Amino acid sequence: MRILVYCFLLFLCGACSFRGITVSENITYMEEGYLGELPEKRLNIFRPKKIKEALPVLVFIHGGSWRSGSKEQYSLIARRWARRNIVTVIIDYPLSPEYKIHSMGKASAKALNWVEENIADFGGDPEKIVVSGHSAGGHLASLISIRDEYFDSLGVKNPIAATVLIDAAGFDMYHYFKEKNNAPGTSHLKTFTDSPEVWKDTSPIYFLHDNMPPMLIMMGGKTEESIIEGTHRFIKEYKKFEPEPSFKVQKSKRHIPMMLQMVYTPGRGFRWVTKFVKSVGE
Repeated sequence: MRILVYCFLLFLCGACSFRGITVSENITYMEEGYLGELPEKRLNIFRPKKIKEALPVLVFIHGGSWRSGSKEQYSLIARRWARRNIVTVIIDYPLSPEYKIHSMGKASAKALNWVEENIADFGGDPEKIVVSGHSAGGHLASLISIRDEYFDSLGVKNPIAATVLIDAAGFDMYHYFKEKNNAPGTSHLKTFTDSPEVWKDTSPIYFLHDNMPPMLIMMGGKTEESIIEGTHRFIKEYKKFEPEPSFKVQKSKRHIPMMLQMVYTPGRGFRWVTKFVKSVGE
């Protein structure tokens, strides 16, 4: 009996793995010179071939310490979410040192605005847009989820229905830079500038409020020390607005494996994200 059950589960996993998807690549969401300062940037969209009704949407912002990474690196993971009936969008955004953190926030907001206006053409539900990110991407996802100012600067509304943060960095860059006391123009200061005002202005922890979208926050128990400290400080403040946060700690996971686990469909992290995204609007 156990063997039959096991074979049946393998069949279901296999059916999911080979379910047909459609990929639309290198769609421009932001033209060169947008707001007089930003470069052209593009996104990729992954969706099931057969869509019977509008599906929830997951917009993912990649990590890379705000200075590296690309949307192409996450195609395999995006395909897996698409096979779970989630329209998945992977974006690129301007990188440091050429561009600073406020530019990255504006670009991320512009990507979400484009998704809201166009995702119905790809089978997605514009009322069920979830933004997610890992590491530096998690910082940007949290920043634009909590601070409407980035959307205000574009003259549009914030379309984010929910947020998934995967081992996010940068919850409190003000505290981080004060502790590190780096020399001007070094390390992450190339991204966040030498201005303490900018550090605080781009630290989500200082802008928590009552009307934030619901969040799933995931952290590795063996991740970077700065992420552990920053996440626990963020959760402490977040509980003032959400007494029972959806906070998942995977005790044995390090920083990169927190994202790599999404490659494996049966993994806990993948299942948590999938379930959370599909619950939006229910």
